[in-house]
Amino acid sequence: MNVFVTGGAGYIGSHVVRLLLASGHHVRVFDNLSEGHEAALPSGALYKGDLMDDDRLVRGLTERYDCVMHFAANCYVGESMTDPEKYYFNNIVGGLRLLSAMRRAGCKRLVFSSTAATYGNPIKTPISEDHPTQPINAYGQTKLDFEHAMAYFASAYGIGYVALRYFNAAGAAPDGTLGEDHDPEPHLIPVILKTALGQLHEVKVFGVDYPTPDGTCIRDYVHVNDLAEAHILAMHSIEPGKGRIYNLGNGSGYSVRQVIDAAKRITGRQIPVTEGPRRAGDPAVLVASSEKIVRELGWRPKYPAIETIIETAWKWHKSHQDGYDD
Repeated sequence: MNVFVTGGAGYIGSHVVRLLLASGHHVRVFDNLSEGHEAALPSGALYKGDLMDDDRLVRGLTERYDCVMHFAANCYVGESMTDPEKYYFNNIVGGLRLLSAMRRAGCKRLVFSSTAATYGNPIKTPISEDHPTQPINAYGQTKLDFEHAMAYFASAYGIGYVALRYFNAAGAAPDGTLGEDHDPEPHLIPVILKTALGQLHEVKVFGVDYPTPDGTCIRDYVHVNDLAEAHILAMHSIEPGKGRIYNLGNGSGYSVRQVIDAAKRITGRQIPVTEGPRRAGDPAVLVASSEKIVRELGWRPKYPAIETIIETAWKWHKSHQDGYDD
């Protein structure tokens, strides 16, 4: 297939692009490089642009594309609570412009990078797709709002879509050539590993009074390559005018303290920790049920163990201490 990938120079997008190419698909990446890295892409794959630039977006889609994979969005819970305007413009307005451009280009398939933050504080775990959606932060709300927009576009215009609700994406390409590089870095595992390397002074634990066994948040970590595999399966499953939603996680939760302890074992290094208050918008526990995508699409995570996830990330960070250096 010919695949148009928005945000394809980012962490998850770049891993998906690599797998698409390895699977024989033609790929064009549309990215403004505000958070992504051209060095994460093969030569010639990037068509630089922004979702807010309607003309450039439409020109980018003028070739006949069979599917759009949409990663271009802001995705930090804490920031979404302090700057919701940014999230509504980029995640909603930008997304609507993409849908409009797809209509004009006649592209009928869309795979959307959604999030477990659509669920809010879970009523029960593991969380299945029929769990109520009650976001408690602007990030989750904007992702859910765009899911609703896709459903209306499917009904009215025949666009088919799959929304993939990620839990905590983590890890890196096993060969150490692709990884996670944000500035500043908001995610727990890279923060821990940067601290192990001496690049950060400490890991700050946000909240130690949650109703969990050790008082820290529990999350379901899923390897970025396993996420990439799910996108390929989702793309091939799309039906015109119909939408599907799938969770992507391993079904196992690890607390912040457990992740830090696992990283200490893998790196063999001390990792200084300080404790702070809770962040606004953080649920206590997020653990997935991915039984639906396993049953319907045959998805099977290849890297489910937290130790393996951290090992791949450690390989990347040790060999790329300055990130992509671009």
